[in-house]
Amino acid sequence: MRTQVGIVGAGPAGLLLSHLLARAGIDSVVLETRSRQYVEQRVRAGVLEHPTVELLREVGLAERLDREGMFHEGVSLRFQGVDHRIDFMDLVGRGITVYGQQEVVKDLIARRLADGGDLRFEVSDVALDGLADAPVISYTDPSGVRQELRCDVVAGCDGFHGISRAAYAPEVYDREYPYAWLGILAKAAPTQHELAYANHPNGFALYSMRSPEITRLYLQVPPDTDLADWPDHRIWEELATRLAADGFTLNEGPILEKGVTGMRSFVAEPMRHGRLFLAGDAAHIVPPTGAKGMNLAIADVRVLAEALTDYFASGDEAGLDAYSDTCLRRVWRAEHFSWWMTSMLHNAPDGDAFTRKLQLAQLRYTVASRAAATSLAENYTGLPHRGGIA
Repeated sequence: MRTQVGIVGAGPAGLLLSHLLARAGIDSVVLETRSRQYVEQRVRAGVLEHPTVELLREVGLAERLDREGMFHEGVSLRFQGVDHRIDFMDLVGRGITVYGQQEVVKDLIARRLADGGDLRFEVSDVALDGLADAPVISYTDPSGVRQELRCDVVAGCDGFHGISRAAYAPEVYDREYPYAWLGILAKAAPTQHELAYANHPNGFALYSMRSPEITRLYLQVPPDTDLADWPDHRIWEELATRLAADGFTLNEGPILEKGVTGMRSFVAEPMRHGRLFLAGDAAHIVPPTGAKGMNLAIADVRVLAEALTDYFASGDEAGLDAYSDTCLRRVWRAEHFSWWMTSMLHNAPDGDAFTRKLQLAQLRYTVASRAAATSLAENYTGLPHRGGIA
């Protein structure tokens, strides 16, 4: 079989790329090793930057997002028991929207199938060949038959553990953090309308939400944490301690899901090898503190879709040649912002009183200086798609 663009991975990056290409009249096939049910239920990020929301609206994918998403005009930095609100609308005139990554995936799958898109779930043994000039993706379909997909271009959107990046040897920049997040989904109505990032002597905590009935909460824990050591009552007690502030109440409820997620920064350069182009987590990982992961993936495929549109329309490869450098400028800006947020808010295991004083000094400066708060707001709500990144 043949198509113009073979896409490995049915996460937000791969699915959105397929949709953008279809709008330009470009054929694609999306291959995914997991089931449709799995990718639609996999709970991941939940913060959409302003440019991400604008793009989804522009391409007709925001009907449910606009109906069910929770628009936030700011966030709070909470330390020493006091809330300090960063007012995004006042500082930069835009906000963010809380809408779960799995909901974005559901919307994308539904739209691609309604439009006749070719999505193939539960494939296995995926392999890439001929990436220099004539790519071939081979795989085993759900019935056990070996298949070959010949294409002009391959988009590797298969995440950090996928096969795409392993098809060549990019230069890798990697940092693992000495802490992790214990995250829960709870059937408990949020008691405030915006996210709160808390710095506490016991460790970081994040107060978030997914809907008017569901809260999403996180605690800083060691990377080797055993969930068995964190029964529900201990989680609620620690959340109440770390999130404490005047006037704040924490609703408790049944915990629907819990898990421990390690934290790392990772970048692979270049994001292109021959006719293979990486996007999203296949090329870069950020610690979740800055809420950048899904937004970076969407920014990548926007650039890639525009470059592929030019290529298939006229043979112009300028956009493809610039793809990696264009994306990496944004990626490294997001890596820095995410590292800065993470180091300011988390307690290092080997930290001392001096380190703690530095953190508090940075937090006080960020909330007291309009310039510093504006920088946080500008980066958190999302840099413009074009311009604004040196």
